[in-house]
Amino acid sequence: MINEDQVEQLALEWFKELGYDYLLGYDIAPDSNDPQRANYQEVLLSHRLQTALTKLNPTLPTTAIDEALHLLKKPQHATLIQNNRAFHQMLLQGISVEIKNGDEAKGEVVKLIDFHDVHANDFLVVNQYTIKGTKGNRRPDIVVFINGLPISILELKNPADTNADIFKAYNQLQTYKDEIEDLFVYNEALVISDGINARVGSLTATDERYMYWRTIKDENDKPLLEYELDTLIKGFFDKEHILDYIQSFVLFEDDGKNIIKKIAGYHQFHAVREAVHSVIEASACGSKRGGVVWHTQGSGKSISMACFAGKLTKQPEMKNPTLLIVTDRNDLDGQLYATFSSAKMLLGQEPIQVDSVSDLREILKDKPSGGIIFTTIQKFGLQKDESRFPVLSDRDNIVVIADEAHRSQYGFDAMLDSETGQFKYGYAQHLRDAVPN
Repeated sequence: MINEDQVEQLALEWFKELGYDYLLGYDIAPDSNDPQRANYQEVLLSHRLQTALTKLNPTLPTTAIDEALHLLKKPQHATLIQNNRAFHQMLLQGISVEIKNGDEAKGEVVKLIDFHDVHANDFLVVNQYTIKGTKGNRRPDIVVFINGLPISILELKNPADTNADIFKAYNQLQTYKDEIEDLFVYNEALVISDGINARVGSLTATDERYMYWRTIKDENDKPLLEYELDTLIKGFFDKEHILDYIQSFVLFEDDGKNIIKKIAGYHQFHAVREAVHSVIEASACGSKRGGVVWHTQGSGKSISMACFAGKLTKQPEMKNPTLLIVTDRNDLDGQLYATFSSAKMLLGQEPIQVDSVSDLREILKDKPSGGIIFTTIQKFGLQKDESRFPVLSDRDNIVVIADEAHRSQYGFDAMLDSETGQFKYGYAQHLRDAVPN
């Protein structure tokens, strides 16, 4: 049976296999021979961060980098989750700074991560990283850094200790959140493990919301007999995967009272990546058929759809697509629209909910590109004098997402109306006629 220290060493080896640099916390402590931060309260690796930002923003002056560093180190909000959301926005959009040139001031954006070139970023894993907290020193087991930012924490327990199960690791993280809050401002995901079992969760997740990560490269790459921690590290923290995850698989839901951070499960991550690939391929080869994603009840379909929308709109091949999200019930339309509205940071835009048939026709006709539009299939009804639905847009970068494609969305075959003698089509044909490409 392995002990906690051996679990830690194994985990570090798995990170090294992924190409992460490794440092022991004691070797880079403020009072060591190679100090990489000013004091034990500081949680960022300032020197690495400054080097990374200078490299990622070669055209910006030192003053811009310094201002970005200053803003990163000074959280602006009252609560941890508000500061975490603000930081996540900085990761996605960069930090706006003002550069003075004589009497003139110019706005610039300092990029924190290069999402397009994995190799442009600095990946590091550190164990025994001491931080001075409100009740003395605390030492999380493993901290994962990208460009000097502590984006993840792994808390490990001894698999041989019958009193120290995986949820003791969860409780330990809750204690750390109280005592070394600054470390969690920059957090994207938390991992708990006893070596054999391992789960990943968001900053606000309750213990039952921590999820397994069962795959490595894709849905077909599922080890059967292994340490769950091995699969989680190699699947979740793969460099390309973790950058994609940060950019497209993290959402914040705010109901006015509470902010909940939601992160995708492994099934959502891989389904969305496959779906995006499928849509790009269907668009390029002209088949126009993206595919079907099956979800069981309660497995996070709305989040999958929001992540899919956020990822697809960023694909250069799609040339700023318009997404048309079609449901067959008003309540479903409203629920989905609410999920998307709270995911504005991920989507990079405000979704539009169509109110009427004329509204739908106007919006689609006038849209040169972009936009996430919500409608029910019933709004593709014919007007009195129409025998076929008019073409609203012949653009080929309109993507239709049908949620729960029930009978209301059938109807490609013409049916003879015995009363009028006219052939009638169903809503599916009207939709196809409206956006033929």
